[in-house]
Amino acid sequence: MAEPAADAEPGAGTGSGGEAGTGAGAANGAGSGGAGTLGGVSPPAAAAPKDLRGRDAGVKAPPVDIHPPTRLERWTYGALRLLGFGLAKIWLRVEVHGTRNVPAHGPFVLAPVHRSNVDFLLASFVVRRRMRYMGKASIWKWSAPGRFFSMLGAFPVHRGSADRDALRTCIRVMENGEPLVMFPEGTRRSGPRVHELFDGAAYVAARTGVPLVPVGIGGSEEAMPHGAKFIKPHKVVLVVGEPIEVPRGDGTGRVPRRVVRELTEQLHGAIQACFDEARRRAGLPVAGDASNAADAGDTPT
Repeated sequence: MAEPAADAEPGAGTGSGGEAGTGAGAANGAGSGGAGTLGGVSPPAAAAPKDLRGRDAGVKAPPVDIHPPTRLERWTYGALRLLGFGLAKIWLRVEVHGTRNVPAHGPFVLAPVHRSNVDFLLASFVVRRRMRYMGKASIWKWSAPGRFFSMLGAFPVHRGSADRDALRTCIRVMENGEPLVMFPEGTRRSGPRVHELFDGAAYVAARTGVPLVPVGIGGSEEAMPHGAKFIKPHKVVLVVGEPIEVPRGDGTGRVPRRVVRELTEQLHGAIQACFDEARRRAGLPVAGDASNAADAGDTPT
């Protein structure tokens, strides 16, 4: 019997799980704050966690315009990225390792670990090209910040629902040749262990045939933990892993669920390896260390 396709009906049925879309949609945790980049969507049969449902109910975001970045958009993104990197170098002593693993051309899905509100900014340091981000729809409730974040490459997703439009937008971003940041843990987590991943990043990569690039970010949780209003001067290290090449499709545009599951498992291991290395370089304990008593960190933030 043929393997059922994960994308037979994008976002149908169950709520999507993290902040970006996978076969189920782009549901909860659409960015934990700030520009709120999103990450993965729940497996097609998994429901969104109850504590993350409905946060953006009633918020109407504008239609997403996918187009090559204009000169103004490139300049603004580049200037803010350079400013952020300079400040992070001084305040956070930020280091970025493995940038050679980032594809020089074409689209890809950047899949970082998610521990802090500053992760979306830190993720931009791995490549100079403008990347696209998913943001919680409530940002677009006000026109001024909505237009600003749109100019920086963000686009809206509704948390707590099977957002088919967000999933389709992810695919359009890939088809437009732009890199996309997706946090496959779905929302901010805590601790040195990478949590179960939603399938969104793997699904989008498999559907469009682009590589998955794992990223570990060590020290961002210590620099700005959940509930903090200010960024503390703690060393932060980013480690970029080797890109995961996805198998070529059969030409029908359909992705078997088995392929998505296997890619998600492979991505989980790759992100954990990058996260461990990033934490070591930042002077922090890694998953499995006997000294680390708070290894669970199961509460989404």
